[in-house]
Amino acid sequence: MSQDGLWASQIDTSRPHPARIYDYLLGGKDNYEVDQQAGDALAKVAPEVRVGVRANRAFMRRAVRYVVGSGVRQILDIGTGLPTSPNVHETAREVAPDVRVAYVDNDPIVRSHADALLSDSGAGACENSIVLADLRDPRDVVDHPDVRRVIDFDEPVALLLVAVVHFLTDAEKPEQVVATLRDALPAGSFLVLSHATDDFADRDDARAVYNKATARLTLRPRAGIERFFDGFDLVEPGLVQVPFWRPDGPPPARSGEIGFYGGVARKTT
Repeated sequence: MSQDGLWASQIDTSRPHPARIYDYLLGGKDNYEVDQQAGDALAKVAPEVRVGVRANRAFMRRAVRYVVGSGVRQILDIGTGLPTSPNVHETAREVAPDVRVAYVDNDPIVRSHADALLSDSGAGACENSIVLADLRDPRDVVDHPDVRRVIDFDEPVALLLVAVVHFLTDAEKPEQVVATLRDALPAGSFLVLSHATDDFADRDDARAVYNKATARLTLRPRAGIERFFDGFDLVEPGLVQVPFWRPDGPPPARSGEIGFYGGVARKTT
């Protein structure tokens, strides 16, 4: 068991957790007072944050529809966060009913609530899995039996890293983490990634909110985020602010201020 509670068998309510802060900012109820306080502090120093998390969620849904429409039938969603309906499997099955999803997160509360969502939606255990594991150990994720039960790494996989890599510090070698996951994927797979940035505003105060959380926020510039796509070919329109990735309607107000980049890329070899 680590000191920061990431591998704890019980839910840590003493510090805010990124998944629960995100849930609170989306208007969810699966969070604690410490998460609500952190979310309010974040919104105070970054007023566009609630618009941003909703735009990021909408980007995820558009990206899932795109990769499933491109023929992928299995999704590995790492850092899934607390389930908000429609979640990945529900979005994917709007396009194809036979999609399988392995959800991965490091907060035990995510697993319990995701289990409930899958049960409520009628999704079978053989079609999906909920795995308690950590992005910081990508080999453990790839080799986890409950991931392997759902994901066949001999067939194309859509890897989702949505709003999670920015919780890896530079010392945790995020490029190496993503490369390890990339190398486990066969040709024809996709990477869907979004990442927070301070390219559009000074966000030192926003970063400070996460100093008391279970994971710190590392904001990166566009060029730094692009490196996570090494070994993949970005599809149009490339790496852009999330409201502008293949929008299916008018962008929300304050879209130009939203500090999330997003992109989808295909592994061709």
